[in-house]
Amino acid sequence: MLSSACTPARSRTCSRILGLSLGTAALFAAGANMALLFPNWDVTYLLRGLIGKHAMLGTGLWGGGLMVLTAAILISLMGWRYGCFSKSGLCRSVLTALLSSGLALLGSLICFVTSGVALKDGPFCMFDTSSFNQTQAWKYGYPFKDLHSRNYLYDRLLWNSVCLEPSTAVVWHVSLFSALLCISLLQLLLVVVHVTNSLLGLFCSLCEK
Repeated sequence: MLSSACTPARSRTCSRILGLSLGTAALFAAGANMALLFPNWDVTYLLRGLIGKHAMLGTGLWGGGLMVLTAAILISLMGWRYGCFSKSGLCRSVLTALLSSGLALLGSLICFVTSGVALKDGPFCMFDTSSFNQTQAWKYGYPFKDLHSRNYLYDRLLWNSVCLEPSTAVVWHVSLFSALLCISLLQLLLVVVHVTNSLLGLFCSLCEK
């Protein structure tokens, strides 16, 4: 009964689903980070160098995107037994599982942390510094970073009153970095499932022998 419920074939089927899920999440993460580089879909901010440091880091592109996508491809190849994985032994399967898990874990974790810090610091935008130092001037920066008395995430009155340019800077920043945070969290959960599935697959292979 145990042998019928625990088979390497079921583990491979799970790997196919996990690979597809991780790959899709990686593409969404890359798309969200790309959108952050074009506030209001305007390329001039990028050309003028007026993009925040968190977006410019591009962790959604190379972390939650490329690194996770590479891991997803490895997991899918293992699941479909394609190419060099068609007759892979136990040792190669374990090493591939460890490599793909580590790659996806690192990439999604970097993206998760960066997104959290970005939400905490707030958007990079033009604001009136007279609210802070009594001298009327406009500059680009992080107006919410030093605003300790009020949390902009919970105070929507600040969303349209502080940032002057881009006009929807706060909405753009919060929406896309929240999406990246959720996507990277989903990726982390999928990595945990993949590790569990790999261990079960290893156990099943040992039981068959």
